[in-house]
Amino acid sequence: MIALIKKEMLSDRIKEVLSYVPSAIFPAIIFPAILLDPSGLLHFEDNPKIFASIIAVVIGILTNNILATIIAGLSIYWLLIFI
Repeated sequence: MIALIKKEMLSDRIKEVLSYVPSAIFPAIIFPAILLDPSGLLHFEDNPKIFASIIAVVIGILTNNILATIIAGLSIYWLLIFI
């Protein structure tokens, strides 16, 4: 519905509030994929996704490069699950 509204019709306050939507949705998608096992229970012990995501965050902060972040995170994850 919001996609059909012209940007000129929205106030500056509404535009500011809507600018936070992607950053609010992203953790809701990512954190369950990292922290939950297939049965829906929290899985912290021996979870390679947690370590790989921490490395990816550090790489992302250091490089400000999304491609380097994705490659580092996936590489570490694959390395951990295949070892």
